[in-house]
Amino acid sequence: MQNVFDLLEERGFIEQSTNAEEVREMLGSGPVTFYIGFDPTADSLHVGHFLQVMVMMHMQRAGHRPIALIGGGTTMVGDPSGRTDMRSMMTQETIAANAEKFKKQLSRFIDFDCEGGAIMVNNADWLLPLNYIEFLRDYGKFFSVNRMLTAECFKSRMEKGLTFLEFNYMLMQSYDFLELYRRYGARLELGGNDQWSNILAGADLIRRVEGATAHALTFKLLTTSAGVKMGKTVGGAVWIDPEKTSPYEFYQYWRNIDDADVANCLALLTFIPMDEVRAITDMENGADINKAKERLAYEVTALVHGQEEAEKSQAAAKALFGGGGDMANMPCTQIPAAEFGEGMDIISLMQRCQLVSSSSEARRLIKDGGVYLNNERVAAHDQLVTKADMPEGYALIRKGKKVFHKVEVI
Repeated sequence: MQNVFDLLEERGFIEQSTNAEEVREMLGSGPVTFYIGFDPTADSLHVGHFLQVMVMMHMQRAGHRPIALIGGGTTMVGDPSGRTDMRSMMTQETIAANAEKFKKQLSRFIDFDCEGGAIMVNNADWLLPLNYIEFLRDYGKFFSVNRMLTAECFKSRMEKGLTFLEFNYMLMQSYDFLELYRRYGARLELGGNDQWSNILAGADLIRRVEGATAHALTFKLLTTSAGVKMGKTVGGAVWIDPEKTSPYEFYQYWRNIDDADVANCLALLTFIPMDEVRAITDMENGADINKAKERLAYEVTALVHGQEEAEKSQAAAKALFGGGGDMANMPCTQIPAAEFGEGMDIISLMQRCQLVSSSSEARRLIKDGGVYLNNERVAAHDQLVTKADMPEGYALIRKGKKVFHKVEVI
């Protein structure tokens, strides 16, 4: 069997590692217990998290033991990594509710029930009861402030001001690694490349306190070829929860990504063998790239929402693009009759449906001929949409060539 380190490297996951040869040898010598942390800052995982979930699935398939760490304690502080401002404070009740949803979602991808299966823990169990003075005396002495200030996760915050609250985050994440080493023998922490400094600090703490070797392995973030984070739409993040992002919207997100990003996403977000990925993406014309996008959208949607939802979403998309108009699985906005009144202007309606982020964006789209109502181009930005435009109980808005949205008045 291929060493999972080589597999992850071939698929383009690996960004940084503490001694790559040592990590590779460790992963090829028998089962390794590793962990990835997920701070429940929202009530669902999003597609950025899903890249980390894919890593966990690859690792478990190779015989290694995942620990999914839910950050019920660290979320109360907030990770400053990759941010220019401080995170909003969340209540313990909200964090706990979000954590339960994370647990349920992760259980769909990782096997926690098999013999020697994955472990799920919440760092609130050991962080919240800590005695602060004892913690500082026992572990604070191992952290150099000068060294911490050189970490990217802190440097990016220095201009706007780094709070002492956030400064503690590295200590807390490092203590997590130490605690998981002691409890379960975790010797490897994985995460996005924005976590490199935090993970290194944890491995160093294990060395200093336990005299043992632990390793860090980070992965690229899910970004476009231009370096922009993927997983954002006008309506917000692309969520794993089907109540927040419908399977159809999820499918369409991947179907509509830029041509340059297809090969990377097939490698990172599917289990298609790399020889096949290369064959799929060896594209000579537009028909080839569209087939590759359809394959990507189907495979990722099937992983996240199941094969049945992937097939329904694919059928709906093909029917719409072919002019058939399967409405069953399209994104839909229902507007109360009292709110709709005698009608709404097209710009207000598009904003209500979260098809645009601003009225100026809507005006530009209309001016450029990119907005259609029931397959007829909208020519005026003040066009009124009324119930007369809904002879079958709904109106269909199309933005550009690929984004369809159904509107119903209830």
